[in-house]
Amino acid sequence: MDAATSRPAVVIDNGTGYSKMGFAGNIEPSFIAPTVVAVNESFLNQGRTPSKANWQAQHSAGVMADLDFYIGDEAVAKSRSSSSYNLSYPIRHGQVDNWDAMERFWQQCIFEYLRCDPEDHYFLLTESPMTAPESREYTGEIMFETFNVPGLYIAVQPVLALAAGYTTSKCEMTGVVVDVGDGATSVVPVAEGYVIGSSIKSFPLTGTDVTHFIEQLIRERGEHIPSEDSFEVARKIKETYCYTCSDIVKEYNKYDQEPAKYIKQWKGIKPKTRAPYTCDIGYERFMGPERSTVETLQLLYHLLWISVYNQLQLTPEGLCTRMSFFLEDPLCSKTSIEGCKGT
Repeated sequence: MDAATSRPAVVIDNGTGYSKMGFAGNIEPSFIAPTVVAVNESFLNQGRTPSKANWQAQHSAGVMADLDFYIGDEAVAKSRSSSSYNLSYPIRHGQVDNWDAMERFWQQCIFEYLRCDPEDHYFLLTESPMTAPESREYTGEIMFETFNVPGLYIAVQPVLALAAGYTTSKCEMTGVVVDVGDGATSVVPVAEGYVIGSSIKSFPLTGTDVTHFIEQLIRERGEHIPSEDSFEVARKIKETYCYTCSDIVKEYNKYDQEPAKYIKQWKGIKPKTRAPYTCDIGYERFMGPERSTVETLQLLYHLLWISVYNQLQLTPEGLCTRMSFFLEDPLCSKTSIEGCKGT
């Protein structure tokens, strides 16, 4: 029997902000890590020094640059503690932007986090519905030629989200998925497991925009947070303390009447001086999600019906439709919302 068939498949879901990895059959991912890579730039700069006599040192510097890197939370910590490590985000707006960093990220996911032999497992990777075919081909090239995997399947994220939304044995793969991520947001119609590409609608409101808005609110209030650490602090505040409310006026009154109960305090350490600092977290707890929720619902209401019902209209010639009429009820009866950690 093939060793890969007797072992669970490896599942890696790469997103703009976070990546989730684990094994097929588990209830939840084994690891969730930020999609970021920290590379030691000192080795790269040393290797660029033009010197024929020092070719061996240049070669060693290049090898060390390929080995001395970190991913996830460890990469963020390294970049703070040492100026020689620079952060690289391999995925931007749902698309792979740096393939070298992406290959390093996969390498650490497989060998450092999951600690498995890629030759003994099938692999399931995910991609955005707007990913170009060339990107899928390059992903397959890396997986088969670099990691020598026995089998690979690249699934579209909204399709998997739709399948995960069913709790019964019968999985009807037809519906509309609202994919809200850290770098891209889109409304994706799915018909029997296939994405209707001509009907995909996207709008520029993502988890990063919410983080920037919270960062702006804190800055305008005069809190003393180091500029190099402000975005990361805003992101952690969003993930830890933020919530949505039903009545924004009541929330303002609660904070004004009982500030000691609702206002939280964030404690941090300045990256450069290592001196401790604190800041109060007040209205930002509900103002960030409130703004994003209102804008999302307005755009969602518009784009959802535009993306579905406009495709039901006959062409001018009246010979065919862009989306068959029998899909109208299934699409409108099933709506799934997909989002990553930190969105």
